[in-house]
Amino acid sequence: MGYSIGIRLIEDFLAKTGTGRCVSFKETAEVISKIGFKIFLNIIPTITNWTSDGKTFSLIIEENPLAEFVELPDDGKSNKELWYSNVLVGVLKGALEMVQLDVDVFFVSDVLRGDATTELRLKLNKILKDEIPAGED
Repeated sequence: MGYSIGIRLIEDFLAKTGTGRCVSFKETAEVISKIGFKIFLNIIPTITNWTSDGKTFSLIIEENPLAEFVELPDDGKSNKELWYSNVLVGVLKGALEMVQLDVDVFFVSDVLRGDATTELRLKLNKILKDEIPAGED
């Protein structure tokens, strides 16, 4: 969910900011948090929980505007299966893929599910090569 939105949003992001190519995944994390989230959701998530290899980090969202006026039903099932803001996962995955970064994005915790914070985890799998589609030399 959100993957197609991310593919389109990256073009808008690059046009608005004029941001060049990031040198490292840490710089990418800073741009996502301080510029991307600020432009589109007017929040700045905290970057934390870096792994020693520098390929995985977490974004802690203090106030999620997508969940501001939402209450999940208390039927037990919704809290175990539903990640209400899951559109953010797809948006990040789609946008980063368009700038040649293959990432896994997933929720670790969500305040709507009773957790203390909302945490998204991003893991860099590989940097994709710039390739020209077949037949378009």
